[in-house]
This record gives sequence, C-alpha cells and structure tokens, in this order.
Amino acid sequence: MSALARYRHEWFGNITRDTLAGMVGTFALIPEVIAFSFVAGVDPAVGLYASFVISVVIAFTGGRPGMISGAAGSVALVAAALVRAHGVQYLLAATLLCGLLQVLFGILKLDVLMRYVSRPVRTGFVNALAILIFSAQLPHMLHVTWHTYAMIALGLVIIYTVPRFFTAIPSPLICIVVLTVVAVAWPMPLHTVADLGRLPDSLPHLVWPDVPFSLDTLGIIAPYALAMASVGVLESMMTARVVDDMTDTHSSKKQECMGLGVANIAVGLFGGIAGCGMIGQTVGNLRYGGRGRLSTFVAGAFLLLLMVALRPWVAQVPVAALVAIMIMVSASTFSWGSLRDLAHHPRTTSIIMLATVAVVVGTHDLAAGVAVGVLLNGLFFAFQVSNMLSVTSTLSPDGQIRTYIVNGQVFFASSDGFTDAFDLHDTARDITIDLTHAHLWDMTAAGAVEELVGRMKAQGMQVRLTGLNTASATLIERHTGLESLT
Repeated sequence: MSALARYRHEWFGNITRDTLAGMVGTFALIPEVIAFSFVAGVDPAVGLYASFVISVVIAFTGGRPGMISGAAGSVALVAAALVRAHGVQYLLAATLLCGLLQVLFGILKLDVLMRYVSRPVRTGFVNALAILIFSAQLPHMLHVTWHTYAMIALGLVIIYTVPRFFTAIPSPLICIVVLTVVAVAWPMPLHTVADLGRLPDSLPHLVWPDVPFSLDTLGIIAPYALAMASVGVLESMMTARVVDDMTDTHSSKKQECMGLGVANIAVGLFGGIAGCGMIGQTVGNLRYGGRGRLSTFVAGAFLLLLMVALRPWVAQVPVAALVAIMIMVSASTFSWGSLRDLAHHPRTTSIIMLATVAVVVGTHDLAAGVAVGVLLNGLFFAFQVSNMLSVTSTLSPDGQIRTYIVNGQVFFASSDGFTDAFDLHDTARDITIDLTHAHLWDMTAAGAVEELVGRMKAQGMQVRLTGLNTASATLIERHTGLESLT
C-alpha cells in the first residue's frame, strides 16, 4: 500500500466506528481535562480549547492513528509551577517553545530512546495509569447521596450489557444519553458537568503571549518548556506503544513526536496549555472501534461542538455517567494478566513492574515512574551480564607459564570482578591473557586491562594479550599504551 493510499485509509477506512468512538472519547476527555486544568492553575476553558486544537491538528500531523491527545497528564504538573510563579502568559510562551522543542526532538530522532523502555516498564506504566484513572473518580464518589451510586451502577450495567445485544452505537454514548434523560426527568441531588467548572462559551481565537520578548523571558520559560516537552513526548510515545501492542500495528514515533510539537505550537497560538497522548481516552477509543485519524479528529471537533453549540445540554450530563465510563476504561486498561505473571516471571521483572507502578501512583508523575523503571532495568541487566563473566587459568608443567582464559563481557559493572580474578603474586613469570571469548565494551574495561597489566609488570611478570576481537583491540590501541602486548 502506498503512503497516500495508507493515509486515505487511516481517514476513511472506518468512518462509522471512528466517528462514534471519537464521540465517546470526547466525553471521556471532559472530566480529566477540567481536572488537570485545575492542577495546572488555569481556567477549564484553557484546557478544553487546548484539547480541541491538539486533537484536530494531530489528527493530520501525528504518526499514530487512533490515539487521543489532549491537555492533561504530567505536563499539567510541570505547568502548574510556572503559572504559580509567573502567570498564564508565560505558560503560553512556554507552550510555544515546548512545541518547537518537540519538533526538534523528532528531527533529531530522539524517539529511538523508547527502545530502552522494556516490557515490564510498559506494563507498569499501563497498570499505574489504570489505578490513577480509577483514583481520579473517587472524589466524585465521596460525600454524595445514594443517588450517585445508583446512577453509576446503572451506567456500568448499560456499558457492559448493551454490547451483548446491540453494537451499532458504543454503549458509553448510550449510557450518557440514558443517565442524562433520567436525571432531567426525575430531578435528584447529582453533580453535573456544569459543577466541574466554567465551560467555554465562544470559539477559540489567535493570541500572542503578552510577555517581554527578551533573553530574561527565555531564561524563565526554557527550563519549564524543556520539562513539558520531555514529559509530553514520553507519555505520547508510551501511549503510542500501547496502541501498537493492542492493535498489532506499527506507527511512526518520529512523526508522532513532530506532530505533537506542531499541535502544541498551534495550542500556544490559541491560548491553550501544552498536551500529550492520553492513554485512558485512547484505550476507550480503541475499545469502541476507533482505529483511524478520523476518531482523533472527531474527539476534538465534537468537543468544540459540545462546549459551544450544545453547552446547555452538556452542562446537564450527570458526572455519574462520566465516572461509569472512566471506571470501565480503568478496568480495561489494567493488565490483569500481569498479576498472574508475578508468580511465574523472573523476580527482577516483577520488581521493575511494581516499582514503576509504585512511583507513578505515589508521585502522580508518569515520567518519574518510567525513569525509575528504566533505571532499575538497566541496573538488573548490568548485574546479570556482569555475573556471566568468568576467568579460568592453566599452568604449564614447569610452573613458569600461566594462561588466563576470559569468557564474557568486560564493562563498567564487571571490571572489578575481572581484575580480582588475577593473582598478582603468582610464581609464574610468563602470563598470557586470552580474550578470544571476551569483549571489552567501554573505557572502564580498557582501563582495567591497562591497570592489571601495569601491576603485573611491576611484579616482574611478562604479560601478553591474545585473542582480542577488532573492536576490543581498537579500544585498547586508542585509549591505552598496551598495543605492543597484543
């Protein structure tokens, strides 16, 4: 399939399901975007406008069809500090710079860093998101009357039973309509969308940040913009990978990174806050058939329609309906099989997954959880590889020639074990170190070999290195003075 034909299919290959699933994604966007707007310290309209712009723009520019992006996630936590310290106008300037940096990340192909995020980290990321999605619903279920619980229960019954008999319309949409009709027909003490915050009452318009155009301003916004860009790319790349796994397809992470940058530049120009991929809404979109770019576009366009043209109706939607949808999204997001795997997978794998979950849930910072998971994964890998190093030796019949045979990888984590395996007080005077079955990976390994040889020579031994492969020999020749010993 040509690139043009594939792009056309991503838009028009699944029109009905993409449209309906995108509408479900819109309702899933509303409560989370409003909540994160409060976290960031901005008016809910800022987050809602931003989500409209991001979804519409990234539908054209992104690299992962079927993914929902909006103004939420850890980006809001970074933005909050900037808003408190300098105000919303500096946030808009930082959003523009954030988008430019993300485009630069894509050009530099920094998306390849995702290769270092292992499956246990991704599983922990998904499970933590599911827990956070569910915990975000708890405030809506505390200090309320029994009517709220009854409506949530009714919503869950509709969501899970309707698909058994009728699949033409996603059950969450039916849930929203039915619960809204019930709430209007039989008034009861329920929170509605109008209680979450002020909804937009006009179309977004172009603005320019009202900040001084100076190096001082750049110095203020640059650290925040870099943090927002990094966190946004990380969350979007992780969400894109989850979609890849769920749909058994591949996507362009470079294009997604650049597309997110373009979307955030547009957001800054329309007075919004930077955003990124939203895994809960994306999973809901996929669950109800959204696979193409049209579903992403509809999620944004329908959001604007609801907020402006249908604002009085949307204001009456009971929060209980949105809570029921998000509980379903949370349950479908969580990898329940990972609980069973805890008893069968290697202990280190389970520790990495659980640590990722614990950090994300404890800090509400997805980037911190992924960073801890990647760090632990690297440490465990280095430990396992370093333990595979072995050094054995043989002594000639006359006791004068000692041959050490090295097997395994010599690098920063195994270099100490490597040097400790040699006897510096050996009676043999002629020493051969056979590296045929070994590989030197870094400067630490080369330095360890150089130091070992130097100490042996200080004891009056004659030392030879044999069997160096090309890469190891090059490392030795360029960075030590041992070329004459090989």
